[in-house]
Amino acid sequence: MEELVHFETPSPNWNERRLPVSMVVLHYTGMESAEAALERLCDESAEVSAHYLIEEDGKVHRLVREDRRAWHAGRSSWRGITDVNSASIGIELVNPGHEFGYRPFPDAQMAALLPLLADIVQRHDIPRANVVGHSDVAPARKEDPGELFDWELLAAHRLVLRTPRARVPSPYENDGAFFLALERFGYDISDSAAAVRAFQRRWRPHIIDGQVDGECSAILFALLLDRDTGRTR
Repeated sequence: MEELVHFETPSPNWNERRLPVSMVVLHYTGMESAEAALERLCDESAEVSAHYLIEEDGKVHRLVREDRRAWHAGRSSWRGITDVNSASIGIELVNPGHEFGYRPFPDAQMAALLPLLADIVQRHDIPRANVVGHSDVAPARKEDPGELFDWELLAAHRLVLRTPRARVPSPYENDGAFFLALERFGYDISDSAAAVRAFQRRWRPHIIDGQVDGECSAILFALLLDRDTGRTR
């Protein structure tokens, strides 16, 4: 583990966990530079933090020990867990985000993420279905890591679920059935359009319009089928 971390950059922003680790939440920093992001994540008055930060050139900072509760997810939920901070490891990827010039995540950054994430999920026995983006756990508030993040690269290394092929036009009779299934998969559907956008941003990023359609329905159906048959570990 130690060889995967290049810098110890302790943040004072943490408290004690209340739940065992069962998730990883991936973020982008959404700030203009790595320096600005580190300053904020280590600023006691900001009251935000993460366990790790990965710079665009692949340098990895450890900010909070994994046995501690970092403050990265905010108001969020996933599969019935509402204290996501207590149940998760938070990884920040330096990227200016949608506000400051969103761009693809460099190869060096992704190359540093892969072994770090692999180590975390192995040590904590985290299922692939529980490696998620910030927008998945907070769809009404967040867009990160966003539609340019290479989830399929992570899927190729069996660290996250692969996007299934949409094989049927629409397996759900109406939108209500789709939203019940979306909630069953893990999403907070209290803001239905935001929940659909978050699902699309993760699973169908070429069209993010907040509208339920046959392709989204088929992808969700396949994801739930895989989970029910035990293929999402």
